Amino acid sequence: MTPARARSARWRPLGLPVLGAVGTIALWWSATVVFGIRPFFLPAPPDIVAAFRAQPAYLLREAGATLTETTVGFGIAVLAGLLLSVALTVWRALERATLPVLVALNSVPKVAVAPLLVVWLGFGLRPKIVLVVLICFFPIVVATMAGLTSTPAELGELSRSLSASVWQTYLKIRLPWALPQVFVGLKVAISLAVIGAVVAEISNPSGGLGAVIVLSGMSLDTPLAFAAIVLLALLSTAMFYLVVALERLLVPWARDITG
Repeated sequence: MTPARARSARWRPLGLPVLGAVGTIALWWSATVVFGIRPFFLPAPPDIVAAFRAQPAYLLREAGATLTETTVGFGIAVLAGLLLSVALTVWRALERATLPVLVALNSVPKVAVAPLLVVWLGFGLRPKIVLVVLICFFPIVVATMAGLTSTPAELGELSRSLSASVWQTYLKIRLPWALPQVFVGLKVAISLAVIGAVVAEISNPSGGLGAVIVLSGMSLDTPLAFAAIVLLALLSTAMFYLVVALERLLVPWARDITG
């Protein structure tokens, strides 16, 4: 490969997403200009930048609150989801007794649960963190169970021939084999975690970017609401690619297995 092609291949993974983002912003801006859309209905990118520059400390503080709720809730969901997945795959009777309950609980609309969490847990961080856990817990459990139960039969026979215990088999064979599937669940869950935090903040607008959206809507400040939405999109994208980077660091063979 020539040096020019090598440089092109190296920059393509970064250049294409940037090109897509720039094209979307240009199309959005052009639409507001061509159709004469007022900022009250759909602010143009300069209006959103101006709204951010007017209150940067306020928006960044609320973004930090949303980030805290998301990371804490996601961390709890990951730990609980991994432990429960291992337990369900080790004890099949527990899986048959518990999995239908988990499916039923997951089918409950989280928007309906959010106000009840405020009643049960009060205002503040706790109901928001709990809603984040509830909304991203199930994808982690399902993906981890799928990975743990997909171990090739020959590897299971190998562990039995070496007289490995159940936990040795999980730690040395089943869990490493399941990691690519586990990260599929983590990537789905981290996006849902941000959504869960925003749903909780809208139901309990005491802080966070969801509260900014609610309060700016009440005051008819559409550019400020869009500034909060853009920050949420950036936050969600950054956290997603952080999980992707962690996957590439811990599971460098994932692409060979999954794709």
